[in-house]
Amino acid sequence: MKHYSVLLNESILGLNIKEDGIYVDATLGLGGHSKEILKRIPKGHLYAFDEDINALNYADNILKEVASNFTLIKSNFVFLKEELAKRNINKIDGILFDLGVSSPQIDNPKRGFSFMNDALLDMRMDESQDLTAYNVVNEYNYNELVDIFFKYGEERLSKVIAKKIVETRPIKTTLELVNTIKLAVGNKYFNLNHPERKIFQAIRIEVNKELTVLEKVLPDAIDLLKPNGRIVVITFHSLEDRIVKNTFKKYSSVDELVKGLPEIPEKYKPVLKLINKKPILPSSIELEQNSRSKSAKLRIGEKI
Repeated sequence: MKHYSVLLNESILGLNIKEDGIYVDATLGLGGHSKEILKRIPKGHLYAFDEDINALNYADNILKEVASNFTLIKSNFVFLKEELAKRNINKIDGILFDLGVSSPQIDNPKRGFSFMNDALLDMRMDESQDLTAYNVVNEYNYNELVDIFFKYGEERLSKVIAKKIVETRPIKTTLELVNTIKLAVGNKYFNLNHPERKIFQAIRIEVNKELTVLEKVLPDAIDLLKPNGRIVVITFHSLEDRIVKNTFKKYSSVDELVKGLPEIPEKYKPVLKLINKKPILPSSIELEQNSRSKSAKLRIGEKI
């Protein structure tokens, strides 16, 4: 299986790895980033999170070829602090988030992530959870659909699409949903703007609560870092990047309440230093090798 880890060199460099450090890969996937971290920590330990049992089983074999000083955790990264505390880990030297859906999830038609293959509407990263894309499409009311299409998909014809979905239900498969979207917006708009991409993204975000968990976990991750520890985040769309950018800004700025004071009290001082003010983007070589990296942005922060 050919697998590209997006911004691999840049993210590994960004972690500034120490050979005896404790590191977390919050988004294990197929283990590309984890493998490179593990190579660099012969005296340390890696903790890697994923909800997808298929990813965990695959990555386990890949990582065992490198070393044994790692622990795989089947959990959403929103439970980062709790899961690490269970293992007596309260401080870490670095953490990596590679957000978005992994290629095998998209490429496996049965998972229902892709608008290009026909499959039952699913889109669960954790296949043991109850909520699926079918539930969202067929059970959410008109206003709820408009809200998620507009907020998570940034689709300007959200109302038109939601109305057509409600009229057409039940919709059971991915291609039935694509055809419903096409009927709602017309051929010209569909072919020019690809609203199906945005609607599928919106439904996937809703099913997996991706933005909610990201907003919650980033402060926890920053809190877990030791002084000089690094947080590295790769995002794939503007909504994710905005959350990361705003969180980093909040933690790297002096509180407005005390700005301008000759002596800033300790509790109001910034806790994070931005390593890169602007996001790092994939190189032209990487874009040639892996077109899926084109929307990727990398941000790095260091605990003060």
